[in-house]
Amino acid sequence: MLAAENMEQGLQTAKTDLERVQANFKVQNKDLNKEGETLRKDLERLNSERQAVVTDIASQALNVYDQLRKQKRGLAITTVADNSCEACGTTLTASQQQTARSTSQLFHCPTCGRILFAN
Repeated sequence: MLAAENMEQGLQTAKTDLERVQANFKVQNKDLNKEGETLRKDLERLNSERQAVVTDIASQALNVYDQLRKQKRGLAITTVADNSCEACGTTLTASQQQTARSTSQLFHCPTCGRILFAN
């Protein structure tokens, strides 16, 4: 008799825990669905912004950029900071930095190959 009461009490505890976990799951699932929808909207917006910008870029430069993005795990362009490539740290000469500032041509880091951008 005592064992049956203990089992029934354990069953009630397990049912309560299950209900709590299921409620928590529903809340988390709802939050994740909202976040997923927000991310989808952001992706659509960013893709449309990218398409608007891409039309002004020369196709050869865009091809170089896309290839570098694939090769360099998404980081195709980097900046010049403290006279060096911010991605790999290679020190650049003054003439290389000046070429990186030029808007007429793409300049690639001599070590990592990324496109360098300097202000």
